[in-house]
Amino acid sequence: MNKLLLSVAAVAALLPAAVQAQDTTTTTETTAPDGSRAFGFEPYVGVFGGYHDFDRGTDGPLQAGNSANGALVGGYGGVNIPLGAFVVGAEGNIAKGFNDIDYEYGVTGHAGVRIGESGMFFGRAGYHWVEAKNGFADDKNEIYGFGVEVGPKDIGLGGITGNSGIRLRLAFDTYDEFQSIRPTAGVTFHF
Repeated sequence: MNKLLLSVAAVAALLPAAVQAQDTTTTTETTAPDGSRAFGFEPYVGVFGGYHDFDRGTDGPLQAGNSANGALVGGYGGVNIPLGAFVVGAEGNIAKGFNDIDYEYGVTGHAGVRIGESGMFFGRAGYHWVEAKNGFADDKNEIYGFGVEVGPKDIGLGGITGNSGIRLRLAFDTYDEFQSIRPTAGVTFHF
């Protein structure tokens, strides 16, 4: 994971110079595909729902003979730093679980590429805590995943929210080296 974070940091450090070198327009401000500034600081918050299902087996406290699982409802907040056509950022989340999961919370870093007029495709990695119930023990470990965000312009609803506004998100994560699957869907509000 340290190699991944080091690679993302190196690429992020080199991208602004590469993007500016390719810009041959006479304007002084570069813009992203959605018309917003290509370089800056974009905070956001969001709400999501999903499901976390741990594999059957005996490896780990969430898999003591049976599979822990449960629906999730939660929120997230973070910041994107656009670098031309690319995006890097960090995010925190908290969720209330149902069935075998009491609460989940975690932090991730992400890197992605902008798609369409206001969306992005991203990969992420971080650390996650799971507070379990129904006889399962609490656990903490790495989480990895990928996702996509699309804005209104990308799905034919241009002009409703402006450049940053609301985006729909689908994400798929796995916990502790592919010991679970955690699909989520959410709504992101960019500032």
